[in-house]
Amino acid sequence: MVAELGHFALILAAMVAVVQTFVPLIGAQRGWSGWMAFAVPAATAQFLLTGLAFAALTYSFVVSDFSLRLVTLNSHSLKPMLYKVSGVWGNHEGSMLLWVLILTLFGACAAWFGGNLPPTLKARVLAVQSSVAVAFFAFILFTSNPFLRLAVPPLDGQDLNPLLQDPGLAFHPPFLYLGYVGLSMAFSFAVAALIEGRVDAAWGRWVRPWTLAAWMFLTIGIALGSWWAYYELGWGGFWFWDPVENASFMPWLLAAALLHSAIVVEKRESLKSWTILLAILAFGFSLIGTFIVRSGLLTSVHAFANDPERGVFILMIMAFFTGGALILFAMRAGAMEARGVFSLVSRESALLANNLLLAVSCFVVFVGTMWPLVAEMFFDRKLSVGPPFFNMAFTPFMVLLGLILPLGSSMPWKRASIARAARPLRYVFVLALAVGGLAWAMQTGRSLIGPVGMFLAAWVVMGTIIDLAQRTGRGPGRLARLTRLPRADWGKMVAHSGLGLTMMGVAGLTAWQMEDIRVAQIGEPFAVGSYTLTLNDVQRVEGPNYLSTMGFVTLAEDGREIASLRPEKRIYPVAQMPTTEAAIDYDLLRDVYVVIGDEQIQGGWTIRTYIKPLTNWIWIGCGLMALGGLLSLSDRRFRVAAGARKPAAGVPAE
Repeated sequence: MVAELGHFALILAAMVAVVQTFVPLIGAQRGWSGWMAFAVPAATAQFLLTGLAFAALTYSFVVSDFSLRLVTLNSHSLKPMLYKVSGVWGNHEGSMLLWVLILTLFGACAAWFGGNLPPTLKARVLAVQSSVAVAFFAFILFTSNPFLRLAVPPLDGQDLNPLLQDPGLAFHPPFLYLGYVGLSMAFSFAVAALIEGRVDAAWGRWVRPWTLAAWMFLTIGIALGSWWAYYELGWGGFWFWDPVENASFMPWLLAAALLHSAIVVEKRESLKSWTILLAILAFGFSLIGTFIVRSGLLTSVHAFANDPERGVFILMIMAFFTGGALILFAMRAGAMEARGVFSLVSRESALLANNLLLAVSCFVVFVGTMWPLVAEMFFDRKLSVGPPFFNMAFTPFMVLLGLILPLGSSMPWKRASIARAARPLRYVFVLALAVGGLAWAMQTGRSLIGPVGMFLAAWVVMGTIIDLAQRTGRGPGRLARLTRLPRADWGKMVAHSGLGLTMMGVAGLTAWQMEDIRVAQIGEPFAVGSYTLTLNDVQRVEGPNYLSTMGFVTLAEDGREIASLRPEKRIYPVAQMPTTEAAIDYDLLRDVYVVIGDEQIQGGWTIRTYIKPLTNWIWIGCGLMALGGLLSLSDRRFRVAAGARKPAAGVPAE
């Protein structure tokens, strides 16, 4: 009965979405305030009904209702409660319901907190947002219904994919979807502005918080997925340039570009057409990511489904919304003339360079991701594009971005002098060169990756700190003025510093990682770098819903034991699927990463050991980027309901 209630609520939500798509649009066109106001209660009802459907599906998983087909395929009565709940979105149908729930949540938030929006713009934004919801409601109800019953329910389920039974993967999809789907709000604002034929500074201010929230959630989601891959898959890496990894990374790059471009629209009323185009493309790449994950065209360990019918449906959604928005963009291009004029050397130019680097790097990732499919379809050749291509093609753009960032942040609007902007940074540049030189002198190899990464990290982090200090002016009272700076300024400093630290972590891990693979005998120590490891024992251990082969490893340095590690190989009897559980000794400067393999016929066990320098700074940097986004979002100037607020006296605006 609960499942039928959820199904009925989902159908009602779809019907409300259809009405919400047309009534506010007609009201905005005719100037009928009542019809425009209808969008607010409709958006609320749409979210509540979708929430009821999602709650009904969650309840079915929690109580193990195996009469529901989806529960049978993705759950088991012995599964821990956390994974019963995460099993709701650990499959195609449930994840799409979560997608639509978040889509309606963003629409409801725009209705609740968009009080300062002009009525016509608000009505059109909510109508466009609802039109996207209509498409995905149709997709769920006609191709991916999560509430289908089984005529003969089994006694127990087939269990969730063991790789997904992990805390990191339990929280990764919701955050990722908050980012993916959050970009729909920027899309809705862009299309609504195109319909009205007006883009101004107020529009830039309104679209920024939605883009910022989406980018922040996407950062957290990508970081959680990267961390999960690092410790769960047992291969020791944090990023493999897998198609599904790229599917989330491409919208992140475009969202970062959009975020910076919207600043120029707000401050200078320039780059209007470019900002609208970025808003369309950012959400378009979110739809491309959905297509990649669910069409089966590209193989990935992360893929949800490989049903061609579903892939065609998503392709049609993507073509309709992205293509339609681009056609509207072409028709309205003349209405988006830039007002602000700026010189070649200015903050506007620096932000434009930032945008171009991010957009081109996104295009590079897109080409590398889709080229194997293109080669097979049109040239009948099977190709594989792996990490070497992406590392070589993508890295130069990030190096250039890191070089430009501190200098661009120091430039004034409209017209600037490179010499004047660089003057406060000259000591930072020298110090950053010294850090890079020290890394070069200390490393044993001849790779430039490590020293360049250390230089960029020092340059970006110290440069952004200097930029923050410059905003306090000169003379006494600088500390007091520092505390009164807008949160957006602090957020920018924290986020840019996080980017620098992530660059440092990636460079350190890539350049200086050590790997050792051997057959270890029980009780016999072996050395890896400056560490000594001893496999003391291997035991069979029974978990809640798995059987484990667990190794007991002692880690020592300079004759002193510093950690006891327990790497595992698990087998899940219901799914008949093995997983690898790496044992990691975490430290700020390095990780010691141990994986146990198979028992050998001649005796002993295969042990794989990595020494991974600076790895944790990758996720610390990602966390700081997300924190910077949160700090900026908490600034009243960038909340939709608050409007603009002038900075305090003596505090320069961004």
